[in-house]
Amino acid sequence: MEKHAVQMAKSTSEDSRLRTLFKTLSKQKMLMLMSLPFLIWVVIFKYLPLWGWTIAFQKFRLAKDLFDQTWIGLDNFRSLFQEQQFYLVLRNTLVMSSINLVLGFVTAIVLALLLNELRKVYFKRAVQTISYLPHFISWVVAANIVQTALAPEGIVNVLLLRLQLIDHPILWLGVGEYFWGILGVTEVWKNVGWNTIIYLAAITTIDPTQYEAAEMDGASRLQRMWHVTLPGMKPVIVILLIMNLGHILESGFEAQYLLGNGINVEFSENLDIFVLKYGMQMNNFGLATAAGMFKTVVSFIFLIAANNLAKRMGESRLY
Repeated sequence: MEKHAVQMAKSTSEDSRLRTLFKTLSKQKMLMLMSLPFLIWVVIFKYLPLWGWTIAFQKFRLAKDLFDQTWIGLDNFRSLFQEQQFYLVLRNTLVMSSINLVLGFVTAIVLALLLNELRKVYFKRAVQTISYLPHFISWVVAANIVQTALAPEGIVNVLLLRLQLIDHPILWLGVGEYFWGILGVTEVWKNVGWNTIIYLAAITTIDPTQYEAAEMDGASRLQRMWHVTLPGMKPVIVILLIMNLGHILESGFEAQYLLGNGINVEFSENLDIFVLKYGMQMNNFGLATAAGMFKTVVSFIFLIAANNLAKRMGESRLY
């Protein structure tokens, strides 16, 4: 009888939740209709292409009769993990992603904090506009700007020579060890303004009375930033960190492809370029797809692990 009563109570509770859910959805019909095109787009362009993963288990070649497909099981994955170049590009990808993650978070948060403290509205808008503009520049244009600035006769070498910090011009993109630092600085220059937007939005949700109370307690501006603004931004920071950890193996493509060359290839080639090279240039689509699957699975594992860690620590999380 007790078990039956417990089951009845659970069933009633579930029915109540479903009724509440359907009532909420019925009240938000317009929002559901507005989101429908985006849902269709996600299904068509994100989920349907997953059928292409079957290529990872085939000896897939472009042939005169269109396609040459032979099922070979896990041979592509065995070849991938035996390929020395794969581990090199995996190292490059992880290092570049980590640099972009750390620099991107730190610079965007610091810029948001500083912009929030500006009292001159016109100056604040000017700084925001200047920091946002590089994001809208094509990577082709941005890469040409970087290459020109770092050329032997470029502005970087000219300044360093005049300051007597170097004795002769340096071919910056010709030294592989410099590539990771150049990429990190370039990513910050191009995206820091855009990344700051969401943090500025998070700051606007902080209750102004907290600043007033802190000021009455004698807190300085720096102390208010540390004890009021940063804790108020913490949920957004944690959520963005979890999402970015889910992209840990996606260090980008355009910047590495455009700034990379035969001299720095050991440091500039990442997984995306590796997939392009093996797929399009070497006609080995099976191995390229296997590498892409590896990247997706590892990113998914990182996302779930980061979300569960945030849950255990009592922080904001995706679900």
